[in-house]
Amino acid sequence: MGIFSKFKKGLIKGSAVLQGAFDRVSGRSVLNEDDLFDLEEAFYSCDFGPQTTEEILSKIQSEHKNNKEFRGESALQIAHSVLSEVLSGSEGKLEKNTAHQPEVICLIGVNGAGKTTTCAKLGHQFLENRQTVMLGACDTFRAAATEQLKSWGARLNLDVVAGQHGADAAAVGFDAHSSAKAKGCDYLLLDTAGRLHVKEHLMEELTKLKRVLQKRDSSCPHHSWLVVDGSTGTNGLSQAKIFHQKFGLTGLVVTKLDGTSKGGALVSIYRELKIPIYYLGLGEQPDDLQPFKIDAYLDSLLPALAPTTEYNA
Repeated sequence: MGIFSKFKKGLIKGSAVLQGAFDRVSGRSVLNEDDLFDLEEAFYSCDFGPQTTEEILSKIQSEHKNNKEFRGESALQIAHSVLSEVLSGSEGKLEKNTAHQPEVICLIGVNGAGKTTTCAKLGHQFLENRQTVMLGACDTFRAAATEQLKSWGARLNLDVVAGQHGADAAAVGFDAHSSAKAKGCDYLLLDTAGRLHVKEHLMEELTKLKRVLQKRDSSCPHHSWLVVDGSTGTNGLSQAKIFHQKFGLTGLVVTKLDGTSKGGALVSIYRELKIPIYYLGLGEQPDDLQPFKIDAYLDSLLPALAPTTEYNA
């Protein structure tokens, strides 16, 4: 299955909400208040946020008022144009820095966001791209997380460094880095414990992990990616703000989008924080974690504009 097909399948719930609203105005030259309300409600339902929603509606209203050639399809084009502009520069590009051996990616976020699964799926993708990788099970607070990562590792042929339940997470991170460096791995992926972003003592554990890693490599971690559950909608923005302030985020991974219509939340996060988006979780299989592509994302949510040919990987 190609990239566009993956996006289209994974974002089908959000697409259905938006498509329903745009279908109601398709082919019409006059929009009434109910039409505009339906469009507004659809964008809010998908959690694009007030700024982006108001910008889209304002431009649709202006075009409707001033352009005698206006048709309902124009509203769809305007939405696509606004979203393209808002997301400009948002695609995260992971390019291996040969000076980092290994290159460390730290996955952080609240409980239930999908960090452990994302860690394993990323490792699988690196292996598929013929890069060597090791996983560090730094979620020692929740015993099931370590076992889950080990299970994924056995399934996908990934090396996992883990400690005992309740062990010092920073010590596990240190050991994982030592092992990855000794084996010459290209990447080290660290799965951290889920924590409420409002709990100071839990946030301090992340800071400790960072300090300990820097004893091995002063530039660690090279990437700090927030894993956000897409179904939480705009709550993801509040998480991102605090984690960015406390830990300094360099990227975003949005998971579980296949089970929600709130796929617009990532637009709000990028609009406010300008944190690049690296991957979207669009299903349960390892290859359902897809690199974020603006065109594939927008053409899947607004399928009337979808291309007739597949995207390239």
